[in-house]
Amino acid sequence: MSQKKTSSDVHIEERKATRTAPPPLFRVLMHNDDYTTMEFVVEVLQGVFHKSAAEAHRIMLNIHNEGTGQCGTFPHEIAETKVARVHQVARQAGFPLRCSLEEA
Repeated sequence: MSQKKTSSDVHIEERKATRTAPPPLFRVLMHNDDYTTMEFVVEVLQGVFHKSAAEAHRIMLNIHNEGTGQCGTFPHEIAETKVARVHQVARQAGFPLRCSLEEA
């Protein structure tokens, strides 16, 4: 804060507005493999990313046909947590399903 003097010797304090920049966002991508079932991918999309059945099915088909599919866009720490959760659930089920992060 800075102070200014006026002709009557009254001090006025000025506040400078500061804004916090929003955190950078990251896309979570899921990758196709030859072992993970389509049904399991849909389950993960619904369970970890809270997608509707129709949206999960659409993303799963994109992963299957294009090699990758975008699961969502999140701040870095949330994106990392989602990726770790997918890897944990997949390993517990015996699948090599893989996710990665990409800056949005």
